[in-house]
Amino acid sequence: MPTAHPLPRLAALLLAAAGLALPVSAQEADDALGALLAERGVVQTPVETTMSAAGDLVIAALNFLDVRYHRGGSSVSDGFDCSGFTRHVVSSVLGITLPRRSAEQAQQAGLPPVARQALQPGDLVFFNTLKRTFSHVGIYIGDGRFVHAPRSGQQVRVERMDTPYWAKRFDGARRVTPPSGS
Repeated sequence: MPTAHPLPRLAALLLAAAGLALPVSAQEADDALGALLAERGVVQTPVETTMSAAGDLVIAALNFLDVRYHRGGSSVSDGFDCSGFTRHVVSSVLGITLPRRSAEQAQQAGLPPVARQALQPGDLVFFNTLKRTFSHVGIYIGDGRFVHAPRSGQQVRVERMDTPYWAKRFDGARRVTPPSGS
């Protein structure tokens, strides 16, 4: 399952989401995620933190930035649609197989609802983008931001939930937790 991470990823990502940069060592920059974050000017130095399943979900999701959107897609090679993206990330990190469609993910047993003010990194966030409840899903990364596969012609990216578009379409959130014994 999750391996040791050379970067103190969750702390770096949360600070990056807040618009802060940290120095990173050359060794850490060699790591695929470190290289991606360094390339984007997000990190500059190490910060120590304890990794968790939620942190691993955030890290895994951010590893797919810039992968193209593809309707019905659920892999890096094919591209992702929103639910294919969340399904792939949750499965690869936690070994939990989510349903294929976003509305089904929102109704999945074992994923408790989370109030907007109680969101934590790794939570699934749902939106009404097609005039139907739970028609879009992403992964909350902290500081009011989420990562998702938005639509045709776009790529996996991070967006703010408080922009007018997303704020008025927010439908709710669900908490994904590792199976007991993980």
